[in-house]
Amino acid sequence: MGRGNLTSEEWARLKPHLPKSRQRGGRWESHRRVINGILFRQRTGMPWRDLPARFGKWKTVYERHRRWSADGTWDRLYAAVLADADASGRIDWSMVSVDSTSCRAHQHAAGARKEPPRLPGKRRTPRQHRADEGLGRSRGGPTCKIHLAGEGGRRPLALLITPGQWGDAPQLIPVMERVRVARLDGGRPRTRPDHLGGDKAHSSRRNRRYLRRRQIKHTIPEPKNQRANRQRRGSKGGRPAGFNKTIYKRRNEVERTINALKNFRAVATRFDKRAYVFYGTVILVSIRLWLRS
Repeated sequence: MGRGNLTSEEWARLKPHLPKSRQRGGRWESHRRVINGILFRQRTGMPWRDLPARFGKWKTVYERHRRWSADGTWDRLYAAVLADADASGRIDWSMVSVDSTSCRAHQHAAGARKEPPRLPGKRRTPRQHRADEGLGRSRGGPTCKIHLAGEGGRRPLALLITPGQWGDAPQLIPVMERVRVARLDGGRPRTRPDHLGGDKAHSSRRNRRYLRRRQIKHTIPEPKNQRANRQRRGSKGGRPAGFNKTIYKRRNEVERTINALKNFRAVATRFDKRAYVFYGTVILVSIRLWLRS
């Protein structure tokens, strides 16, 4: 078994959720070998054409990843892995933190075609397609940003891809809306953590109003300018935001989650032209983190 490949235990946990071969056409190549090839590329960041021969044809590996990123297969696998983890009590709901990280986009990530992509054999666009392809311009070149919510065990629960210049505060609500862990015994999926943490970049009246409406306790420091504006308005400015230094210390867990994601070079540096393919890359790495003991 090569370094970084799925172990027998990890494969046994992932195999029941994989799609079955279709009735028409040829059979799919071994899922395990192809997924190991995809993980090898995400870990090393090498071009698809340079994949070692032991993973089969590079075109097969790439097309499997692209197709599953487009039709939502990686999303379904991710949801199934999260449901299994929650059923076994491996999700730490006591503290969920939100944060973001910028990813430098390689020069090959730019230059995607203007017309929207289409699913193979279908007329609709991929689920995670973005018209801006999640790329933003800066002095250093194209960048993108990963917004995510990480649980206490230092693994991601939900994520979102945006251009690199987008702010963090407007993305808190879209990220929290993606936290949705199904229950194997039926019932409504869990969407609310016991506590939510965030840095100053996520502080806004809109976000705090949203969290209070959903009855989610939160620890988000208030920037000086927002505090001064609230005090200037007097009683109309509202009550001061509560802040617990002890709870806030746990926000490092989401930063360590980001470090674990960026150990994969294809996440630390974006090589994919299409946003939905890069999203599939990050989702697959998240699945890999959850499969580990």
